[in-house]
Amino acid sequence: MLKLNIGCGSVYLEGWVNIDIESETADLIHDMRNPLPYHDNSIDFIYNEHFIEHLSVDEGVGVMKEFHRVLKPRGVLRIATPDLRRVLFRYFFFWRRQEWIRKWHRELETRAEMINKSFYSWEHRYLYDTEELKRRLEEAGFTRLSRKSFRKSGHAELRGLETRKDSKLIMEAVKRSSENIDKA
Repeated sequence: MLKLNIGCGSVYLEGWVNIDIESETADLIHDMRNPLPYHDNSIDFIYNEHFIEHLSVDEGVGVMKEFHRVLKPRGVLRIATPDLRRVLFRYFFFWRRQEWIRKWHRELETRAEMINKSFYSWEHRYLYDTEELKRRLEEAGFTRLSRKSFRKSGHAELRGLETRKDSKLIMEAVKRSSENIDKA
């Protein structure tokens, strides 16, 4: 079984190939804007947490298409990312009651600062809500899209992976099986 942890940063998952553009703990240093060094239909699971929002929407769709290319039929992609809807909710309600503000950004004085920090800090380029992430995953060829809860999955390999409490949008997408694809 081959499993990829994309954009691993400092989070090393045992039994996974940990991939990042600049991490010291990665098994493979790789810029995901380039094709993965894997054959078509060769990967069982792909996971990423707080990765996709660091790409432009076009780069993100390109990466999702690349995930689709390398996944085996019925292979599963799990994406955990901040949720745009949650960010906007927090703008209107209880904006100061967020762990990331209490921990690292107590200096924020207004909702506008909070929303701009959410969008533009940490090199974020594009935030998704459920509707937009589903749209882009379908565009990349995925089917059977489902929203998941923090650290929960119907697949044992994908349970308990999230490390960030602000992973509020978690989605799993399955590559459809096809009679034209070798199911070896």
